[in-house]
Parts: sequence; structure tokens; C-alpha cells
Amino acid sequence: MKERHMLRALVVTASLLLSSLAVAVEYINIKPLNQVVSAQVGPVEGDVLQVPFISWGGDIAVIHANGNNLSTQANSIVSQQGLKLKLTREDDFAKQVQHYLKGDSPFLRGTIGMLNMAMDVISKDAKTKPIVIYKLTDSAGGDALVVKSGIKTVKDLRGKTVVLQAYGPHVDYLSRILADAGLTFKDINVRWVKDLTGTDNSPMAALYEKDIDAAFVIIPDALALTSGGSVGTGAEDSVKGAKILLSTKTADTVIADVYAVRSDFFKQHRDVVEKFARSLLLGQESMSNVVQQRTADSKAYEQMMRAAAKGLLDSEQALADAEGMYQDARHVGYDGNVKFFKNNAYPRRFAVIVKESQHGLHQVGLLQQQQEVAQARWDYDKLKKGLSQINVAEVPKFDESKVAALVTQKQQQGSLDQGELFSFEVFFKPNQKTFSAELYEDAFKKVMDLASTYGGAIITIEGHSDPMNYLRKRKANASRMVLGRIKQAARNLSLSRAQEVRDNIIDFSKNKGVSLDPSQFAVIGHGISAPKTGVCGADPCVPKTEKQWRSNMRVQFRILQVEAESSVFRPL
Repeated sequence: MKERHMLRALVVTASLLLSSLAVAVEYINIKPLNQVVSAQVGPVEGDVLQVPFISWGGDIAVIHANGNNLSTQANSIVSQQGLKLKLTREDDFAKQVQHYLKGDSPFLRGTIGMLNMAMDVISKDAKTKPIVIYKLTDSAGGDALVVKSGIKTVKDLRGKTVVLQAYGPHVDYLSRILADAGLTFKDINVRWVKDLTGTDNSPMAALYEKDIDAAFVIIPDALALTSGGSVGTGAEDSVKGAKILLSTKTADTVIADVYAVRSDFFKQHRDVVEKFARSLLLGQESMSNVVQQRTADSKAYEQMMRAAAKGLLDSEQALADAEGMYQDARHVGYDGNVKFFKNNAYPRRFAVIVKESQHGLHQVGLLQQQQEVAQARWDYDKLKKGLSQINVAEVPKFDESKVAALVTQKQQQGSLDQGELFSFEVFFKPNQKTFSAELYEDAFKKVMDLASTYGGAIITIEGHSDPMNYLRKRKANASRMVLGRIKQAARNLSLSRAQEVRDNIIDFSKNKGVSLDPSQFAVIGHGISAPKTGVCGADPCVPKTEKQWRSNMRVQFRILQVEAESSVFRPL
């Protein structure tokens, strides 16, 4: 895999050259990795373990744990665990797989999706079947889907041509959002390119071509294409009308970065692998402390970031880029690993993401058959030895008062559908006031899943009321005052229903062991102002059938992207 990040200056320079020279992009016919990688399975030998890493912010913790160096330093976290490592950056995943099979390294480093792409080849021999041992990060802002004008929601991708890097980190990303929009890979045209960034064979370069509608890119490329994250003007290196439809700042658990190890090595050296996993935990915690204390101890912070810049970007001077890479990743640490591997109710747990990923890869022909991927099943009480940051309270991501103000403004302007990613509805009976988990468990689970997947989005819960009482009174020539009171009562009732649903969803999730962020939810009471049966003039249309009548009694869930509203979204 090519870098998910690189020097911003190089990205801009490359993109300017691309736009000025108009070099044709070379698309490739992607093949399953078992048709690309051919290597004999060999034993893992030597006292110094070769460990791959990739150009991603999560790998700063790996370099830091090794003593801010690619070779294990004395008194480093890794050294204190009794290990000697040689860190090797390998962004070409196919080459990583070759080294893994040959025995050059017992480890694989990539996303769950990348690991699944290799399953057909690395599972042929029982010795090289992977065991996932650690989750490093979620992408929380580093990756984005950029679309051209005319594409307003994910559903609008139907029939469009989308470009992404072959064997890269974005296949899972595309697969998940298509599924949430009710689409599959059969509904779009996919084109593959060799590189992720910085060349004329990257998704960014492809978006300049007229017949390409959308591209998955790293965030520096996304900002360049969209004139700084707004709408592309066509000037400099932007594409006119291009915008970020969805980034991992919103879809912040779709890309999970992990380490896996060969089965034979795990069986023979379980203690060594466990020490490596503990080194990663300690390294992430130490890295976090260095960042938090950078004002008090700037020397330690600069030393860590210079080492990261050199390791990830080949230049100690690329400090700003290293810092950006750090911020674009959410380092999950101990709590995140326990939730990912052990919480069977967590919607974004290991088994779910593996299955989700394999389903998409099978659709697109990159995986022959879905199969189980093993995990280490650590004793986390034992693994947490030496850690202090455990059971850390989660901080609300949104400013609730500003969320409420934004949603109210959108409601008044009739623009709630702007920024909508997905939506769905549940229906209730006449005069129903309670919404129990027993009746709405499937819907509650869906909301819990969407909230966990799109943690950077606002979820509106919008109540709608039956307009029949109002229509009857209007037919009976009731006064404006009476009709106004009925409308207000309907708004109040629909708001209370929405609030009831919100509270029950949060309680339902809590009982399942999943903590949702209350600040992510906004409740709205539409009353009878937006009936399913439509508006005729200034009033609701009269339902003509019982089905139409019942269709107005509903609660709508809407997932809204609000990344552009910087005052609403609180960066992690």
C-alpha cells in the first residue's frame, strides 16, 4: 500500500504537475492476491524480529515504543519487554505478504480489509494462517470520498464510476457505505489504480478525468481537490464542483488498522507475541502522554515526532505532516482493544468487521470464499500490567447547544436533507406514546450500529404525527385558534415521541454494554408539517387509504454529516 499520507508540499506539487501535463491515468485489472503473490513458505528465524509498519499515524506508537528508532534502543519499551525488533516500512502490501510467507517477518501490518484480501494466499498453509493480535487505530479523518457535482448522497453513486487504490485501505470503506445506502458493487463502476497518492496513477489524478465521478483519497488530496475542503473552483489543483461527500472524520470506525501474526510463530512463541502486544499498548500510552505534556516537555515531543517523520516520511523536517498523521488516527489503546475483541455487543467488533469486509471483497472478486479469521484471545487482565490509562471516560464529541441550534435552523429552512448520508423510518400505532426495545429492537440495533460506525455524524430523531384530527376540525370549519392549538399539540407530541425514542435507544445500548454519545443525537418534532402523504397548499393532504393514513405515524432517523460545521463538531 502506498502512503495514506505524505508531505503536503509533495502532494500539491505532484497534483499541479498532473493537472498541467494532463497525463492519462493507467487503470489496472485487479486480480486476487493469490494470483499476484507467489512465495514458498519458509520458517521464521533469528533473534531480531523484523516488524513491518506502514505510513500511517497509528505506527508512530510502534516507532516510539522501539525507542524512537527503527532498531530497538536500550531502555526502550520494547527493550524492557526483552525484545529486539527491526522495524521496516512496507507500504506495498503484496510485498509484505511475500515477506510474511517466506518467513522474513512473522507479522502482517494493515487494515482488516487488506488482511482479508490476503486470506486466500496466506491460509493455504496452516503455518501462515493469520492470528490478529492487536488493533492500533481507527481512521478518524485521514481518508475521504470526494465526488463531483450532482452527487449529494451515497445513493447517488448508483451507475457512477468510482476510483480507488488496488489492495489499499478503501475497499472496506466503499463496501460499508454502499451497504448502508442499499447498494452493492454491482450498482457502480469501479476502476482501480496502482498508487494511493503522489503519482499520475492515483485516485486523485483519476478525478481530473471527465468520465470519473468519485474517488477515495487521503485527506491532503481531498483538500486539494475541493479547494481546501469546500467546493472545488477548478483553479490550481482542484476539480470544479468537487466536494468531500464523506470522510473518516464522520465514518470513524470503517477502517481498522491491526497487526496479525503467523499461526506457527504464535504457537511456538506465544510469550514473545504477547510481549510485542504489551509493547504496543505501552507505546500508545506513552505516546499519548508525550503529546499531552508537549508544552512541559517539548524536547521529548520533538524527539518523538522527528523520529516519526523520519520513519514515516523519510525526513525529520516533516514535523507538521507527522503531527497531521497523528491527528488523523484514533489510537484505541487498551480500552479500544478490549471493546474490539471482547465486547460481543459492540457493533464494530472484530468479528463483525471481518465478516463485513469479506462480504464486500467477495462481491468485487478479491476473495474466493469467506472464512474465519482468528484472534489471539488475550487475557487482558494480564496484558494491562504497567498501564494506567484504563477505563478512560469518553468525552462528548459535539456541542449539544450548537447541534440543537444547527438542527433548528435546518428545520426552519427546510434543508435537513442537505448533508444527509442515510435515513430510515419506523412506524407506530395510533395514540402510541411508548417505544420499547421489545417492539423496536431491530431499529434500535440499527441506530446503535450507525452511531458506532458514523461517530462523527449527527443522528436526528424526527417525530411525525397523524394529521387526521386537524383535517377533521378544518373540515368542520374550526377557528384558526383551535387549528393552531392542534398543530402545536401535534408538534409537542411528536417531539416527546422522538425524545422517548432517543432515551430508549441510549438505555438499550447501555444495557448491551455499548456506550453511545448522547451529544450525537438531536430530536425534532415535526408534528403534522411534513406528512408522508404530502402537503396540499398550506395543509396536509388528506390520506385516501388506511395505508396512507398509517404512513404518517412515524419516526425518521437521519444521519447528517456536519464536518464543515467546525463549531458543532469537537475534534477528538
